[in-house]
Amino acid sequence: MKSRITTIAIAAALMSVLLPSAVTAAHATPISRANAVRSAKQYLRTAPFSFKGLVSQLKYERYSISDARYGASHSGANWMKQAVRAAKQYLRTSPFSFNGLVEQLENEGFTHAQAVHGARAAGL
Repeated sequence: MKSRITTIAIAAALMSVLLPSAVTAAHATPISRANAVRSAKQYLRTAPFSFKGLVSQLKYERYSISDARYGASHSGANWMKQAVRAAKQYLRTSPFSFNGLVEQLENEGFTHAQAVHGARAAGL
């Protein structure tokens, strides 16, 4: 298996040198993209994330920007539900006003609509 992966990586590298306009990130990194999706799903099982927050986490894990965005986009996450999970988690540990919680969720990368939904669904 390892030799096959190495062969694929070498072939992709050669193609990108010989035909730079013909090879896109999607073609050159299918394994990395699949791993980014797996990582994204694993993170979502343990904690709530916004799309932006999940992309940032994947970038921190050294995935390319393209692979990180792909992983977050293909994670199957419902970002509204993630906002609710995050809001409930914040309320378990700290008191927040409605506006304070919305602002906190927005700081975590949720859109305004997602943050409002999360705060309302969490009971504020």
